[in-house]
Amino acid sequence: MTVNELIEKNGLKALSLPDGEREISGVYNCDLMSVVMSKGFSGAAWVTIMANINAVAVAALTDMACIVLADGAAQDELMIEKSKAQDINVLMSDKPIFETSLEIYRSMTDA
Repeated sequence: MTVNELIEKNGLKALSLPDGEREISGVYNCDLMSVVMSKGFSGAAWVTIMANINAVAVAALTDMACIVLADGAAQDELMIEKSKAQDINVLMSDKPIFETSLEIYRSMTDA
């Protein structure tokens, strides 16, 4: 599934979409940056509430397909600017982390 397909299937809002054709290989949830740096994986849709510039750096470091800000996390304009410069897709959901992650997983597996 691509990031564009994820947006369409789950009604997510794109805040930064420099590479909507990027393939998603799975879902990852965590809000502790040091854990995400060691356990995050390439192609992941990272669901978090960490809406700051450090999240972009971690997503770039781990080669994630996108960051999905859950629970209507406040948008940080510096984060959005940096994500565009780093080619990191950033999406938003008003739903809690668990629900957002479950919907992404189900849409990927058609479960």
